[in-house]
Amino acid sequence: MKGVVMDSPVLDLRQLHDPRIPDTSLEALGKPAERRALRYANPADREEFMAGRVALLYFAASLLDVDPTRLVPDYRCPRCGPGQDHGRPGFMLDGGPAPLALSASRASGWVLLAGVVHAPEELRLGVDLESTGKATFEGFDGVALTAAEKRFLSSIPDQERDSQRARLWARKEAWLKMTGEGLRRNPAGLDVLDLPGLRDVTERALPDGLVAALALG
Repeated sequence: MKGVVMDSPVLDLRQLHDPRIPDTSLEALGKPAERRALRYANPADREEFMAGRVALLYFAASLLDVDPTRLVPDYRCPRCGPGQDHGRPGFMLDGGPAPLALSASRASGWVLLAGVVHAPEELRLGVDLESTGKATFEGFDGVALTAAEKRFLSSIPDQERDSQRARLWARKEAWLKMTGEGLRRNPAGLDVLDLPGLRDVTERALPDGLVAALALG
């Protein structure tokens, strides 16, 4: 894929502990990620965080057709700037920014990865993977959905509502990752029924109980 301009994102779904990915030291993920990993009190949470970062490193290397050791993580937060342990994922390649737009999301032991090679500098990408059980708690609709989204849910069969709630939440997360706002923006004020550049991920088969969305803008 070297030198190819992608006009739509490449998607890859991997298990977090994919045996095809070699063990990678925490140091290789960069100091910000190392500090964040060490803050996790639960070792399982720490391992999942690291596995997701490693999967993204190898995904980026495969898109660029380079050795992963040439990539240095460089996460940038719209508010905090470069060199963060959070924000938009990116990498430095041989001292300069790698020509990639990237996003990743973890859920239920899986990680969904999205990337655009040689993306225009202004292009933004967001992807989200969600469990259908995440949006079933009492009061979810009140804190997460707009009036139009609630009307949409009331119009569909009862047995489909949990999965559709999760799809709506995945769309919101993907959109807010793409814009860089995150949950600083009230999700109940963001209507995702028909936003340009936002869609459900349907081209990849997902494990039962998972839904995903992608935003590109």
